[in-house]
Amino acid sequence: MSGNSLNSTGAQHTVNSVPGPVAIIGAGNMGGAIARALVRHLGPGQLVLIDPHPHPDIVTAMNAAGVSIHPDAAGLSARPPAIVLLAVKPQAMASVAPAYRWLAASALFVSVAAGTTLASLDAWLGTPAALVRCMPNLPASVGRAITAGIAKPGTPASACTAAEALMRSVGDFVWLDNEAQIDAVTAVSGSGPAYVFHLVECLAAAARSQGLPADVAAILARRTVEGAGALLAASDRSPEQLRISVTSPGGTTEAALKVLMEGQRNENLVVEAVTAATRRARELAG
Repeated sequence: MSGNSLNSTGAQHTVNSVPGPVAIIGAGNMGGAIARALVRHLGPGQLVLIDPHPHPDIVTAMNAAGVSIHPDAAGLSARPPAIVLLAVKPQAMASVAPAYRWLAASALFVSVAAGTTLASLDAWLGTPAALVRCMPNLPASVGRAITAGIAKPGTPASACTAAEALMRSVGDFVWLDNEAQIDAVTAVSGSGPAYVFHLVECLAAAARSQGLPADVAAILARRTVEGAGALLAASDRSPEQLRISVTSPGGTTEAALKVLMEGQRNENLVVEAVTAATRRARELAG
């Protein structure tokens, strides 16, 4: 499946088209975020978690919602799932995935493990009929993720629709044209939140350098980035148009942007950073 289906507003989508039951393997940050989202949409008994050591917070949340948590694949034997979401750490996938080979002919497998290729998943799972690899990002925990996905050739369109609906429970979604693109996705949106957090750190440091108290510098930097992000989400104008609207000729913003944009300084630095992250993603994928 190719081509994107992005909702530019960033609004969450309903997940009525997700066939249950859904099994989430791994209740860490990403698996837990998706579980919290799905319990609001799926009926009782339609979600189960598999994790030998779930975080106490996710145990409390799932118990309150009536969701079962089991330590291993045996917990699925009574009611095999229609969708298996693999959300374990990449380094654990080789040992965890084979335990679910018995579902390869009947279930849709969706993986959110970074650096884990379709070919590897295919081998570990015993050639599942439906397999989709996804790369979400940390804002999934607040329902504002952007996820990119690529399906294994031959995966039915209905399975692709279900995988997209599943990931839209935590934000927006785009389809990629080929698996090679997912390394760039990892570098841009997967790692991207860290770049934004670092920008906040840098902005706060700059504020301190101009004599502002540390606490004032921190809140100004944080709220500025939060507000700019909210404005970007709410506006139908492009980032360039928004930047221009803030930049008065001969004003303070223009003076700062001349420093950042001279010789494409900032753009080149970001390209260099994303290139390094993409290269590392390819190395990790083998």
